[in-house]
Amino acid sequence: MKRSQLLLGLALAAMIAAPAAARDQIRIVGSSTVYPFSTTVAEQFGRTRGFKTPVVESTGTGGGIKLFCGGVGDQTPDIANASRRMKDTELAACQAAGVREIVEVKIGYDGIVIANSTKAKPIALKKQHIFLALAKQVPVGGKLVANPYQRWSDIDESLPAIKIEVLGPPPTSGTRDAFVELAMEGGAKAFPMLAELKAKDEDGFKAVAHAIREDGAYIEAGENDNLIVQKLAANPNAFGVFGYSFLEENTDKVRGNTVDGVAPSFDAVSDGSYGISRALFFYVKKAHVGKVPGLKEFIGAFLSDAAASEDGYLADKGLIPLADEERVAVRKSAVALTVFALK
Repeated sequence: MKRSQLLLGLALAAMIAAPAAARDQIRIVGSSTVYPFSTTVAEQFGRTRGFKTPVVESTGTGGGIKLFCGGVGDQTPDIANASRRMKDTELAACQAAGVREIVEVKIGYDGIVIANSTKAKPIALKKQHIFLALAKQVPVGGKLVANPYQRWSDIDESLPAIKIEVLGPPPTSGTRDAFVELAMEGGAKAFPMLAELKAKDEDGFKAVAHAIREDGAYIEAGENDNLIVQKLAANPNAFGVFGYSFLEENTDKVRGNTVDGVAPSFDAVSDGSYGISRALFFYVKKAHVGKVPGLKEFIGAFLSDAAASEDGYLADKGLIPLADEERVAVRKSAVALTVFALK
């Protein structure tokens, strides 16, 4: 064997035997709602903290948590953004895959809006209107039947006589989860028949309240909320379901309609008077802290006064901040890498 061939063979063998280089850049996946906040912090972090700018992907809450829970190591994400709290089943899947220590970080609040184009007339919605417009089955004459409503005016004469056409997130989205829990369940409970079902059979009630119709009235528009905004701007008769932060960034194109008499606003979401509001989170893989540079520092940066306070740069992006006292407590717990457990 020639000396050059021998050297090449030894070099290849060394490359194969050597462990892969540790990743030097934070990888973040998850919620499309949290994505713009996370991206903004990542960019600031890369510019000012001496670490590489984290890579942020918008995969949806469910999809992001699934990737996060895939295991421990360089091939798996360090952080999962979430527009709802992690579920029991997701935590169990994480633990089964070896992701046993997870740090929960609550970053603020967001509202879910029912928006339409600024070129169209605003409408005054109630939660029961939303349920009747989008549920797969609705109560009629004391029985559950396939949703017969085709126009908004079929539900209530005060609503416009236009086709029900709502663009919204898919089942993998935390926004979808929060929407069916807060808006659809809230609307379903307004009907005595379904309120009685809830009292007797919680699972049966949720099966009805969470089932979205599949006849074209509700259109799954993917995880890209900006795409929904663009489609609403092009179609004044359509409505869209997405986070308040996207409304804040697109008030020239779309408006958020009132729900139960309350308009979506910073103050209404913050004080809870707007009835379709939820907390936002991200989850950190503790096993990656100390191995992926900057992970602990990123947590502190996200919850810093400069980013997440009422006067922070994330408020300009539409994040409804935690109260100062709560934010300080969350930051202290998160930077200490306190492992969370579902209550």
